[in-house]
Amino acid sequence: MVRAAAKTTSRIATHMGIAFALTWLMTGSAALGGLAAIIEPVINVALLPLHERAWHALRRLALASAAHAARARMLALALEKLSQTGLHIAVAFGVMFWASGSLAFGGLAALIEPVLNVIVLPFHDRLWDRFGKSGRKETEQHNHIENERNGAYPGQTLVA
Repeated sequence: MVRAAAKTTSRIATHMGIAFALTWLMTGSAALGGLAAIIEPVINVALLPLHERAWHALRRLALASAAHAARARMLALALEKLSQTGLHIAVAFGVMFWASGSLAFGGLAALIEPVLNVIVLPFHDRLWDRFGKSGRKETEQHNHIENERNGAYPGQTLVA
């Protein structure tokens, strides 16, 4: 449990570091970079539970009314992940636009920040897995819980 909390904290710090570096590089201001590094994750943390709750309700409706439950579940999961990606892009755009006052910088951040997270965070997770051979069982349990939370089918892996 402690290892999972430390890994999650490290993951958040990595995400914040990306937000800081990107904002600092675009605006030249360490103060705005620091604000963006705090504001962007706080907005995401505040919005994601609402997003997940709404999609969970929609997924239940789709499953209840669909004759092909497996196909409906997969479609609902795909739409949820696309919507979640859109939410992250909108937050990145909004924070950078607020920090710089530039639509161009906002659009650039909306494209670059999610891509950097997709590239960097898997390396982060692999590094944690290397250091935590003794904590492998706890990591597998955490990943199993995350896969269930993300709607994986039995035997399917969304979080490795």
